[in-house]
Amino acid sequence: MSGKIEAGLSAIAGATFLRQRRLRTRAERLSAATLETLLNAIDANDAETGAHVRRVATYAQILGEAAGFDQHTLRSIQRVALFHDIGKLHEALFDIFHEETKLTPEERRAVRTHPERGEAVLEPLTAFYPDLGIGVRSHHEKWDGTGYPRKLKGKRIPITARVVAIADSFDAITHRRRYSSARSLSEAAKAIAEGHGTQFDPELADLFLSPLVCTDIERAMREAHSPKRKTKVNRRKRDKHPAPDIEFRWRRRTKTKPARNR
Repeated sequence: MSGKIEAGLSAIAGATFLRQRRLRTRAERLSAATLETLLNAIDANDAETGAHVRRVATYAQILGEAAGFDQHTLRSIQRVALFHDIGKLHEALFDIFHEETKLTPEERRAVRTHPERGEAVLEPLTAFYPDLGIGVRSHHEKWDGTGYPRKLKGKRIPITARVVAIADSFDAITHRRRYSSARSLSEAAKAIAEGHGTQFDPELADLFLSPLVCTDIERAMREAHSPKRKTKVNRRKRDKHPAPDIEFRWRRRTKTKPARNR
């Protein structure tokens, strides 16, 4: 009799486990689909920002792989890169970011709120991506503690934000914007070097400026600026088993390179 009871309890436990796994997988699929929807919303509201965050994600991915980060960290970096500017779509800021005239002091103060506005947008997804919101909030923090919004210093800044900060600055320099002309890769490299240990994590800045990484970055930059490049988000075929991750939705398939140790 006790054997039958144990077998019954085991069967119940097994069924419960399978049910919980199915529910967890559905939730993961829903959260990934939500991120994809948000990314599509960025494209729909501001195609320029949509293209910018994809370039930043590409550069951040190259730097993260060169640093030898594990897959979990690399995916976190990708997500922070893709959504670091989502706070700019807030109605209070949208017109400011699209002005071609010089910003007033009041407008500059408003602009500085976009990291926290972005964190607020992503807050409902914290249970699935606990480091996403804080990474987005921190992407304008500086290594020396003079950034915003919380003046975090050094390694108190999340690693995701430290990587994205370099990629974001690089793209801001090398890509034409409404209020500034694109500058060369060498000028961007000089700016990263000047921010070494002040604006940027010194180890990551050194790695970004290393010959191997610079070669990969230059190749990615030229591809991103190519008129033949398709900006539409690529979608992979749905897999019935693993929960999809957004990292495969926005970038073209490439052969994975072995990570270089930091």
